[in-house]
Amino acid sequence: MPIRESYLSIANAIAADIAAGRLRPGERLPPQRDFAYRREIAVSTASRVYAELVKRGLVSGEVGRGTYVRAAPGPLSRALAEPASAPIDLEMNFPVLPDQDSELTSSLRELMRSGLPDKALRPIGAAGTQAAREAAAAFLSRTGWAPEPGQILFAGNGRQAIAASLSALAPPGERIGVEAITYPVVKGIAARLGITLVPLALDEDGVRPNALAAAHRATPLRGLYLQPTLHNPLGITMSGARREELARLIATNGLMVVEDAIYSFLADEPPLTRLLPKHAILVDSLSKRMAPGLTLGFIAAPTPLVDKVAAALRFGAWSASAFALTVGLNWMTDGTASRITAAKRRDALSRQAIAREVFGRKEPGANPETVEGLIELPRLRGDPRAYHLWLELSDGWRAEAFTAAAARQGIAVAPASAFAVNPGHAPNAVRLALASPTPERLREALERLRRLAESDAADHGVE
Repeated sequence: MPIRESYLSIANAIAADIAAGRLRPGERLPPQRDFAYRREIAVSTASRVYAELVKRGLVSGEVGRGTYVRAAPGPLSRALAEPASAPIDLEMNFPVLPDQDSELTSSLRELMRSGLPDKALRPIGAAGTQAAREAAAAFLSRTGWAPEPGQILFAGNGRQAIAASLSALAPPGERIGVEAITYPVVKGIAARLGITLVPLALDEDGVRPNALAAAHRATPLRGLYLQPTLHNPLGITMSGARREELARLIATNGLMVVEDAIYSFLADEPPLTRLLPKHAILVDSLSKRMAPGLTLGFIAAPTPLVDKVAAALRFGAWSASAFALTVGLNWMTDGTASRITAAKRRDALSRQAIAREVFGRKEPGANPETVEGLIELPRLRGDPRAYHLWLELSDGWRAEAFTAAAARQGIAVAPASAFAVNPGHAPNAVRLALASPTPERLREALERLRRLAESDAADHGVE
């Protein structure tokens, strides 16, 4: 190959091989030095080729293992944004209870009978109405924290609430610190807003304070995006001590944090925002709590930032519709939301119990309400209150190959590379979303995955 050929043309050729199936999902690319030698190019050029393929979402790197062809589209495409096409979907979380449709329909029917307010069909501002702000402030209150109605703004959904908050916080070109493994949609939002995400190292308790301090010291951050409660995808919940340590660090450095609390309805945990009333924006929504088809996003912002976030909602076209706000207000005030929330908490616990029964055993005397004492190979991680789990694979599998093999068995799961801020440094793990299948189908899928994980990758046509 002529040495003058550009790294982009080489990357395009490999992309064509992947599209044509000549390079299969889970297949390992040569080490960069070997690739450079075979292609008669500089090692630096090979590095740029691999970086371009990672950027396109065609390959991913697994720490200490190499670079592999991805098993699914990149995280900025369909993956984790729409329902999976596989018969059993453990890729997306759509928690819809068997009997909730009738309860929601009954609530809507009563609202229609009482006369849908005219304002429900008219435009409405980001701040909604006084009644809506008061109801939302009461609804969002957590242990030790209650926002003022004047702090509340409304978005079309949780993603739009996140986008507006980040837009208000950081102009294009600024840096936002984020967990190194995070909610994939945030990567797409940041890319479209021109914000650079800075991955922060994690441990069993969430973001490490020393990682935050080092990143901010190297090049100042504008703020943070964090998920302290039931982190997606890891399922971990930050301890009170870690929250206090991070809060001190954030306040001392004058940073702002966007706290994603969208899964926190499943757990009674005081938000990080409670410790940072002047330094935190909390975002939440009704999509997971109630129904994904009719949703509403909430933002609780510090008073000095309310106008700026409201402007971001307006100019981004992210404000809520009046109809969704009216329905949401009805659900929040007539008890429907509280009843469904309680039922979903029970449902999440029961699904976690199925997963833990299928994948592991407990040591005698282990606490059934915690992950302590749970022994598995492969290993499950996560808070037992969450609707998802993090499955760490043994050395016999790579995450991309496991995802491809699971898809062949009719089960959609998400590899760690979909959640990694730097896809070239993804752990060897997959996320299991537990909410969508029936309990019977969930058990069936998890048993298949356990057998798959305990087998050898070569037995399934992947290397």
